[in-house]
Amino acid sequence: MLPRLSHVARQLSRPLPNHGHSSAALAIRANRVMTSSSADERNSRTIHTAACLIIGDEVLGGKDLKRIEVIADDEGEIMEAVQRMSTNYDFVVTSGGIGPTHDDITYQSIANAFGLPLILHQEAYERMKRLSKPHPSQPNFNWDEESPAKTAKLRMVELPTDKARDLKSQAIFPVDNIWVPVACINGNVHVLPGIPILFERLLDGMKPFLLPRLTNPEGKGTLRILISTPLPESEVAPYLTELAARVEARGVKVGSYPRWGKTRNTVTLVGRDVEFMEGLVDEVAQNVKGRRVMVEGEDDHLPGDGDKTKGKP
Repeated sequence: MLPRLSHVARQLSRPLPNHGHSSAALAIRANRVMTSSSADERNSRTIHTAACLIIGDEVLGGKDLKRIEVIADDEGEIMEAVQRMSTNYDFVVTSGGIGPTHDDITYQSIANAFGLPLILHQEAYERMKRLSKPHPSQPNFNWDEESPAKTAKLRMVELPTDKARDLKSQAIFPVDNIWVPVACINGNVHVLPGIPILFERLLDGMKPFLLPRLTNPEGKGTLRILISTPLPESEVAPYLTELAARVEARGVKVGSYPRWGKTRNTVTLVGRDVEFMEGLVDEVAQNVKGRRVMVEGEDDHLPGDGDKTKGKP
């Protein structure tokens, strides 16, 4: 099935690596790095910065979600990332950096990225006053009086605004009892809070806005089949390589995932051709001496597994 928006929300609210450049830009930069210093020099230089690259379809959680990046509260990085993603993808979501403090610079940075002013969104402001609960540490806060606290709160409803476009298309209120807007900039960049529960509720609440635009609005999207196997990856690799080549034309991807310390590994089939994929299950299960499971690990303790595959690829 098509990945639920709440699943996407959980994926995006987890800390993941920064994949901060397009493939072409990465190639150019990699070439520059490779020619500007030797491997021996890079191997001995003082470490001032570090990066982590996580590779795998399973991290993205579905066929529609193509990229996840994590960047710093840095205006230049935010501007570069949203400009690139707005160009490369149909639907973009950002998470975090829209609070009242000095380091919450998402709105400001995205506004600068697209040459837009920050303008107080009156409906968001009215909803904030009506729906937000007073903090115990601010018993005397008054919306009608100017104060540093009020100025800080207003930062959260001053949105990047294109005066030439309809305001209703630039701020969405997906959940009736949450005042936080989903700002939509440049038509496809949707700005959400970084608080996981808010992020998930707002993104899930956007279903009515998004379903008519999906390639599979009925929800007949990506199916993921799990097949548990007691065999090590090295033993099933030849068959899976042949299978992957055979089913690629039908839009099916074959995956293999070791489960270190467990007695069984996982083979996956991911695609949209449900009937074709279901027809493969018996063949795959037979060739990997396994069985289909609904949840990874549900059959970890089958009789006869022993410890022969623990920790082995």
